[in-house]
Parts: sequence; structure tokens; C-alpha cells
Amino acid sequence: MQTTTAQTAIAGARSKIWRDFNTAAIWAGLTAFVWYAFGTVPLHIAVSQQLHLSAAQTSSWIFIIWFTGALSSVALSIYYRQPLPITWTIPGLIYLGTLTDRFSYAELVGANLIAGALIVVLGFLGVGAHIMRWLPLPIVMGMFAGSILGYVTRLVSATVEDIIVAGSAVAAYLVGRLIANPRVPPVGLAMAAGGVAVYVAERFTPASIAWSLPIVTVPEMSFSLPAVLAVSVPMLVLAMGLGNVQGLGFLLAQGYRVPVNRTTIALGVNSIINALFGGHPAIVARTGVAILASPEAGPLASRYWANLIAAALTLFLAVAAMPVASLLGILPKSYIFVLAGLAIISSFQDAVTKAFTEHLRFGAVVAFAVAATPFAFAGITSAFWAVVAGLVASLLTERAQILQHWQIK
Repeated sequence: MQTTTAQTAIAGARSKIWRDFNTAAIWAGLTAFVWYAFGTVPLHIAVSQQLHLSAAQTSSWIFIIWFTGALSSVALSIYYRQPLPITWTIPGLIYLGTLTDRFSYAELVGANLIAGALIVVLGFLGVGAHIMRWLPLPIVMGMFAGSILGYVTRLVSATVEDIIVAGSAVAAYLVGRLIANPRVPPVGLAMAAGGVAVYVAERFTPASIAWSLPIVTVPEMSFSLPAVLAVSVPMLVLAMGLGNVQGLGFLLAQGYRVPVNRTTIALGVNSIINALFGGHPAIVARTGVAILASPEAGPLASRYWANLIAAALTLFLAVAAMPVASLLGILPKSYIFVLAGLAIISSFQDAVTKAFTEHLRFGAVVAFAVAATPFAFAGITSAFWAVVAGLVASLLTERAQILQHWQIK
């Protein structure tokens, strides 16, 4: 009887998952994958070159971060029915590239391993959830809106500079918004129209494809106090102070009951596995959340399907890391930029609304302005300092409001 009941429950859960499948999620997942492949892989390759890594080390690094991230994304999204995209920290990757003359690759790997272990410990201690409760939502949303503003402005620039490809995509998107039919997602129309324009205008660049499987290696590791202080601590801040705050903060703002502590533990485990094969810490993807959890990804309860689709495609990206890298020069950048901007614009609108229509609006404005200004101080990007500046601004000018928020929390 118990076995039959369990089988019935499993069958019911599977049926519910398939009923949640929707067209908007397909296009959101495809858009996120296109951004992952063409918006982040080139950066990864560039940093690997900065660190003077071998082909085997680069291949192992690319494979492991996408593979573990995709598996965790699928598991978390199915279990919690939420779009929880797990990728890796882009600011952390850029930061590692600046350390090429200070530490060996073995020291960087060891420091990343320690960072992963610390994330797991803090997840078990519930620090992640405390951070999310302590930070006021308007300031977090102001920071989030400022962080993704560049995608929106780059959308405008791409449209002005490439009216044929980007303009076609934007026009199709507006038609989709005008139709306002869930079965005709605006981003899907934009992707199709832009793709046709790329082909008709012959804006693609033929390139040879290098067909080879990734090489997975276990790199040498070494541990030193200077590396821990200079790498592990900043990576911890970037993963929990930026990744969780930006990605999970947006999910909370959408109305999801996010399992912050369990997600933090999963990120820590991912980060440990990544480090064992030469990778760096995992995070909840800011850009991924903005695409996959936005209203453009379908009904709130079924947006996790967008993440499932994106994660399934990134498994391909992990296995075919080398061929995908050789494809980077084929599509015009304007096509990639306009798709990312269109997919994010509804998330930007939502973040601005939540940041500036409630209390702590001055702190939110300050956080927005700082996050929208690209800079790094002490090796940490402006998104982190935006939260700090927003909190200070609110303490100085909106003291009663922020104290009331902390008292409630």
C-alpha cells in the first residue's frame, strides 16, 4: 500500500511538471543559453589566457563549471519549482585574471577550494538567509536595476548601430507585446526575426569548428595564507554578497519562497567540486535570473521550465566546450546584445518599480547610481559597494525607515 501511494505521488508530480511546460519558457531558456554561450565563454577564454593556462586546464575549467551548474540547476528547479539558475561568478573570474602575477595557478585553485568550503559552512549556519532578511528590498532592487542597466543601454546602442538585425528583433518584440498572447512570446519573435535578418543580410561570419571533447584534469593545489586572504575572502564576498543578493533577491521580489540556506549550501558544494577540477565558485546567475524568472518566461509557477531548458542546453555547452568556443565568431554581437537586453527589460522594469515606489527610495537611488557605474575598489565590483552606499545613504537620510525595517526583521 505504501509503495502504491508513493508511486501515485511520483506520477502526480511528473504530471504536474509536464502541465507547467509552456512556450514562453522555451524562448526564455534559449535566450539564456545564447547569452551564456556568447556572452560569457569569450570572457572565460580571455581570462584563461591571462593566467597562461594550458588547453587541458582551460578545457577542464570550462567543462566543470557548466556541468555542475547545469546539474544543480535541474535538481533545484525540479525540487523547489523555482527558476534557480546556478552558474559561476563573472566578477570572480575577472578578479582571478588580475592575480596572474601574484599567485600561481595551484594557489588560486587551493584558495577557491577554501572559498567553497566556507560557503558550505555559512550555508549551514544560516548566514545566507540572515543576509537576505537584513538587506532592505528597495536597496537590493536598486542595486539589481543598476547592475543590469548596461544590458538595457547596450540594447539601445545595438539597435542604433545595427538597424537591420537589432532593429528587426526589436520590431518583432514590440509586435509580440502588442499581440499580448502567451502563446506568442515577444522574445521568441525577436529571436526568430533577428535570426532571419542575420541570414538574409549575411551578417554571420563563417568559421571553422574544432570538434573535440573536453579534457578533465585534477590540477595541482597549494595553500598559502596570502592566497586565502587575497582570493578566498573576496570570492566568498562575491559569491554570497553579490550572487545571492542579486539573484535570490530578485526571486524573492518576484514572490518566490526561496530556500536561501539550502541554495547557499548547494552553491558551496558546487564550488568545492569546481575547485577540485580547476574551476572557481558557483553563484545564482544574476543575468540568468533576470531572463529566466522574468514575466517574459511565462506564469510565475511554471518559470522553472525556462531554467530546465537553459540548463539542459548548458550540459551541451559543457560537453562541447571546444566546438562552442569556435562558434563565437559566427553570430554578430548586435544580435546577442539585443536578445539579452529584450529578455531583461521586463526584469529591469520590475526592479525599478520595487526600488522606487516604496520606502527607502533615496537609498535605492544611491544603490542604483553606484551599481550602474562600472568600477572596482579593493578588487570588488561596484554592485557590492552599491549596497554599502545605499545602506549608508538610508541611515543618514531615512534613518527611521531603515531602523523600522530592521526592527521588523
